[in-house]
Amino acid sequence: MKIVVAIKQVPDRDAPVCIAPSGRWIDESDLQWAMNEPDAYALEEALLLKEKNGGEVIVLSVGPERVASVLREALAKGADRAIHVVCDDLVDRDALGVAHLLAAAIQPENPDLVLTGLQSEDLGLGQTGVIVAELLGLPHATLIVHVEKTGDGIHVKRELEEGWFQFIEMPLPAVLTMQSGGNKLRYATLMGIKRAKTKDVHPLTAAELAVDSTPVLLLEQVTLPKKQKSTHILPGTAKEAAAALVEKLKFEVRVL
Repeated sequence: MKIVVAIKQVPDRDAPVCIAPSGRWIDESDLQWAMNEPDAYALEEALLLKEKNGGEVIVLSVGPERVASVLREALAKGADRAIHVVCDDLVDRDALGVAHLLAAAIQPENPDLVLTGLQSEDLGLGQTGVIVAELLGLPHATLIVHVEKTGDGIHVKRELEEGWFQFIEMPLPAVLTMQSGGNKLRYATLMGIKRAKTKDVHPLTAAELAVDSTPVLLLEQVTLPKKQKSTHILPGTAKEAAAALVEKLKFEVRVL
């Protein structure tokens, strides 16, 4: 199988965030960067499929020069080669614009399968993978936690609400957006890190791909959330209050 995995570099979740002077995005000058976690699960699924069925895993990312670090990380984990669409104006491109770049880079590869994360940890739009499928004219499925190769197609497991799952047979080629938590993520080994230095990273530019970059969605302003304090007294007996508290922690705060 030939699998393309689209990955995104996002601010590290523990990095302090400040608004840029323009007010349109965050200040990136002192940020630490990491691979988008849902994309890391997409990469892991691709590597497992390669180990079971053979083939090639290609990682693809759009962004400035710093994106090379996550591509090298993916290569160190076992990807065979990488494509870097060098784009310094990523903040000015919406999901459609990024999807156009990804689709234009994917099309010449003619892959059997394209995997992306369900959504990014910075914007969280959850649209890019689905738009890529539409631009490529390929069938797609979302919220995928497991993929199996079956003859000329694939068998996928989708995570639905309240613990329900859906199983689907799909033809190839196809595009899948992966849910986090389906597999245990691997670490890059020392040997993998050494090998990654010799693997090919093919650079492309947005100009070379010649796609429509006119945004349909404009991000005008970002603000930090306002801190609020409130007290909620749970009525009833201690047992009833405890049950109500557990419900709130599960479904409102979502820490359980």
